Amino acid sequence: MSGIDETDAPDGQAGIPPPRLNPDLVGHEAAERSLLDAFRSERLSHAWLICGPRGIGKATLAYRFARFLLGQGGPGSSGLFGSLPVAEPETLHVDPDSPLFRRIAAGGHADLMVVERGFSDDARQKLRTEIVVADVRRIGGFLAMTPAEGGWRVVIIDAADEMNPSAMNAVLKVLEEPPPRSVLLLVCHNPGRLLPTVRSRCRRLVLNPLGEDAVAGLLTRFDPGMAPADALALARLAEGSVGRALTLAGEGGLALYRDLIGLLSTLPNLDIPALHEFADRLSRPTADSAFRTVTELLRNWLARLIRAGAVATAGGGMQNDAESALAARLLAAGGLERWLEVWEKITTLLARTDGANLDRKSVILNAVLTIDKAGRA
Repeated sequence: MSGIDETDAPDGQAGIPPPRLNPDLVGHEAAERSLLDAFRSERLSHAWLICGPRGIGKATLAYRFARFLLGQGGPGSSGLFGSLPVAEPETLHVDPDSPLFRRIAAGGHADLMVVERGFSDDARQKLRTEIVVADVRRIGGFLAMTPAEGGWRVVIIDAADEMNPSAMNAVLKVLEEPPPRSVLLLVCHNPGRLLPTVRSRCRRLVLNPLGEDAVAGLLTRFDPGMAPADALALARLAEGSVGRALTLAGEGGLALYRDLIGLLSTLPNLDIPALHEFADRLSRPTADSAFRTVTELLRNWLARLIRAGAVATAGGGMQNDAESALAARLLAAGGLERWLEVWEKITTLLARTDGANLDRKSVILNAVLTIDKAGRA
């Protein structure tokens, strides 16, 4: 089981455990060691900003550290490790069969508070788009109380960059005067969205995307029926996020990607009938998920094309031979500046699709035709 952010992998999808239930972490040994070393030093920072792309294990690491801290007991206690001298732990792992793990998994530990987006309706069917003041209001009082079990008090905010400015200011007050033996763990996908004053009061811990082999291995663990070649292809598309890879798998992303690259590979002699058929499929009322997946795949493909051009290695960093050959042709036809303009134009178009209620077929046609025009130097 990997570190998968719950925001990227809903409960029950492909057997994925949400972070609060996940006992394992893959690929982030250095980050785990940083937390463990900080704890051993007895100079543990009161607030940690755990950063990185979505779906790589940030929330899993936050829960893993919370379990570890809550198992340490009060000052002078030997916590998890008994009253006799024992070797210091090498990881933050807590036995998933332990009462501590089970209580945290069930949301029943009095010294752990988790802050997430609240519901926007009385029926509790729809989550808000952001974390508001009401969601964070209890943090100050919670941390000011004496720990129920005599040890630490821990708050996890998932995700901190989803807080609105009022919520951030409320959290800032806690960060300015943290109570003793309290730790805030701020899971964050995009630190730039946080107030600078919030960032400055946290120790930053950056998690890198997972390696392709690690993602592919986790995919086959969660879905044993997946072909190894498909797992590797999904791992490459997800660019280090196992959460995103599993989402792509569930949405048929690999087949959609192959259709998209097959269409683009006809450039500069674009197959217009095939383009219309592809756009028709994505504009059906039942194709919401497929449309979102294709537009994301298209944006990511353009980004890879630009990166390949920037380092003067046409085809470098692309997903397979077909993509590499396509990239080489397009980069030879147009300079990097031209493809940056294409990326900006298409990104703006895709961003306006939902807000302006644009016709989806027209959006796909315009995006691909823009690429076609740029490739006809």
